[in-house]
Amino acid sequence: MRVDLTAIKDWIPEGSRVLDLGCADGEFLELLGQQRGVTGVGVEIDTHLLARALGRGLDVIQVDMDEGLESFTRDSFDVVVMAHALQALQRPHEVLRRMVDIGREAVVTFPNFGHWQCRLYLGAKGQMPVSKVMPYHWYDTPNIHFCTLKDFEALCDALDIEILNRDVVGAQAGALLPKLWPNLFAVTAIYQIRRRRGDPSTRPSTE
Repeated sequence: MRVDLTAIKDWIPEGSRVLDLGCADGEFLELLGQQRGVTGVGVEIDTHLLARALGRGLDVIQVDMDEGLESFTRDSFDVVVMAHALQALQRPHEVLRRMVDIGREAVVTFPNFGHWQCRLYLGAKGQMPVSKVMPYHWYDTPNIHFCTLKDFEALCDALDIEILNRDVVGAQAGALLPKLWPNLFAVTAIYQIRRRRGDPSTRPSTE
């Protein structure tokens, strides 16, 4: 299982109701049910992945997140999860807005396009980066809205979304540099967010 999914597992309260957006084959949702006792619903648009998730006995529906999540009501879930799908959305800002409306909290993970290797690759070769984390070429990639940690936090502020926690994943597990300078050294960013309540919280620095 991807490191980002392992990291956010402990952010999911035991026995909570979880909506997993872009749940793929349902592996993570199944794990949450087994280890955290959650009641989960998955959303997936890919027919083949949807069939595999349903084969696990999960409650999964076929929905295009960009077309709207209007069938879900306010605070109908304790946590809404979206892992490595933000960058593939047509309207990521609208989906984020709905996430913190549908769920009391939300967890988002995405690849950090501000990573030093991406910057070096683009600067040295003059081409869009291709890597293990981002293995596609510019012409066949499903990823259309890359962002950095700074970009994401600025968007949260604009949407009146409060950042509760942030974690990062580096190229090596336990590496110190991604913790010290996440916008430069984090390969994957992990955020726990909710709609802002009261005074804005102090958000962690991305420098």
